Amino acid sequence: MRRTIQLNAVRIIVAIVLLCATYVFAQFIARHTSNLSRSSAGYAATDSKKTVVPPRPHKPSSIPDSSGLSTSRGNHPPSRPMLLYDRWRSFTTKDGLPSDDTKCVRVDGDRVWVGTDEGLALYEGGVWRAYGVKDGLPHRIVLSLDVSEQTGDLWVGTAGGLARFSGGRFENFNQMNSGLANDVVYGISCLGDDVWVATASGVSRYNVRRRDWAIFNNNNTIMFEPWTYAISAKDGMVYVGVWGGGVVEYSYKTNFWKDYHDPDGELEIDLFKDDGPTHEVIPAVSYENGMLWVGSYFGLSTYDGRHWKNYYKTDSGLASDFINFVRARGHIGWICTDDGLSSFDGTTWATYRKGDAGGELRISRGSRVMEKRRLPQSLAHNYTLGVDFQGDDVWVATAQGVSRGSPSSRSRYELMTKKMPLSD
Repeated sequence: MRRTIQLNAVRIIVAIVLLCATYVFAQFIARHTSNLSRSSAGYAATDSKKTVVPPRPHKPSSIPDSSGLSTSRGNHPPSRPMLLYDRWRSFTTKDGLPSDDTKCVRVDGDRVWVGTDEGLALYEGGVWRAYGVKDGLPHRIVLSLDVSEQTGDLWVGTAGGLARFSGGRFENFNQMNSGLANDVVYGISCLGDDVWVATASGVSRYNVRRRDWAIFNNNNTIMFEPWTYAISAKDGMVYVGVWGGGVVEYSYKTNFWKDYHDPDGELEIDLFKDDGPTHEVIPAVSYENGMLWVGSYFGLSTYDGRHWKNYYKTDSGLASDFINFVRARGHIGWICTDDGLSSFDGTTWATYRKGDAGGELRISRGSRVMEKRRLPQSLAHNYTLGVDFQGDDVWVATAQGVSRGSPSSRSRYELMTKKMPLSD
């Protein structure tokens, strides 16, 4: 009798396990199939504030051509070799910053704009100037910046709205007076007459010539979630990093949306390499020269339109898998992480960190470290949140100030062959 009861109990447990396994497998297949069908079919773009309306094809009044690289921001052709930086200078409140907690940095010719948690800062002619709420800024916390090549205006994303700085004055936009989807603006990217804005409740697009707005979110696009965290618009394409929703792509040519997901759907680990983004939470995207760079808190991904490639700290020169920001310059990607700054040209990695005594430069290919170098100066802090370029110089926003790096007078080859290892 007891044996019969035990056998029945085992059968029930096995049945429950099989039922659960079947359900989990069915959910995985359903999601994977849905992703494939949605990605392949696309989703017609619609303009919406709260509800879905019929699609309206939209073309920007002007789009920078794919071969035109901005001279004002110091971009270089793809063939330029990756420079190495051994001279660093950092700026803090002692130098004129409103706060050491810097969130973003954007270069506009001779001017360098820095967003902090206590306002906006401008570096020009060797002098810092601060702008705050009393100067017209909508909120003291500045999260994102971009400069329009079309108009030369500075666009400022804050925790309390969007602002355009033009002619020495701020013009502010929020949910009450415009088509801004949400007042928390995580990312801005200007393309022609359009200003694309990633917010906590979807993407907004503002056309400066027509002065009209469009909102894109999970109601009228393929997005799974409305919380958008990063955006990059260039060459007629727009890429959006969605918090928990992968990467979303919009094409001006087709007026369609398409999405890219981590197919394994796991939130704690990336099970299969090179199958898509490393994770569903995407805080960083950058599109340049036909290559999409995607940063997550579980590593870096690149996508050339056909193939995905994943990189992790364990198998590459990446400073950390926890990525805050990515910006591509030509064929080189710059990756801001919680433990240093990395640059990658497809073959060679250069990673910069602040050490106990000065700076550290590590050069590697794959996981193989080719060279380690001790530098007299370093980044202000290893927690990096933004990067941009001024000629050959690189500017980096960190948690304890903003840093400017200048390249070595020696070539990359000389740096690679004349080894000077770090002391233990």
